[in-house]
Amino acid sequence: MRFKGMSVLITGAASGFGRLAAERFAGEGAKLALQDISPDGLAETCERVASRGGEVAMLAGDVADETHAKALVALAVERFGRLDIALNNAGIGASMAALPEIAADTFDRIMAVNARGVFLGMKYQIPEMAKGGGGAILNTASAAGLIGAGFLGAYAASKHAVVGLTRAAADECARHNIRVNAICPSFAATPMVEAMAGAMAAQRNLTREETFARIASRVPMRRVGTPEEIVQAMLWIVAPENSFMTGQAIAIDGGLTAV
Repeated sequence: MRFKGMSVLITGAASGFGRLAAERFAGEGAKLALQDISPDGLAETCERVASRGGEVAMLAGDVADETHAKALVALAVERFGRLDIALNNAGIGASMAALPEIAADTFDRIMAVNARGVFLGMKYQIPEMAKGGGGAILNTASAAGLIGAGFLGAYAASKHAVVGLTRAAADECARHNIRVNAICPSFAATPMVEAMAGAMAAQRNLTREETFARIASRVPMRRVGTPEEIVQAMLWIVAPENSFMTGQAIAIDGGLTAV
């Protein structure tokens, strides 16, 4: 019960890392303010959390909308009295394409959700945490935010931006006892990666199994990760006992960025 009584905000909670993190936090006593652009998926996550006895509030919307970002933080504070932890986890992927083939509006949307969404989240989360004497923020970046990631240019750019925002915020917020870190997973078996793999399979006339075999071949451990492996690291990074880590971009990637 590391998070008993704490107020935790999670974006992108309708599926993948966000949903599993919500269930894990609730299982360790947290009160949850959950967000996603998919109201149906978000409601399902809330039902799963509530069925396990968790206290939960939800707000569907777009993390790239400033009004929504502000309202989400306000919801957490109104319902639970404070904000202790925030996971800026919402993000979108992209089909593999060379830079000249990426449409400008596709680039803009990826940057809006993945980078602007993190910026707006922290813009309103930080003041509330400072009022409460501190807190922890974890931004979901990617291994693609640490390396070149050819043919994923827009996605990589957005995740490099997340790492930069994380480090800047950590520098600014340390004096307020607010820790800010990023997690940088590589390929894991989430709906977003499934969708990216599906697009890759269609482009290259491959089966799903062949596509995942090609993806895994790029990872030194020769496999993709599991959501559980990523989420357990998320909880450790923001846990109260991990009190001296800030400004870090932690790769959970099977060794992908080590070579």
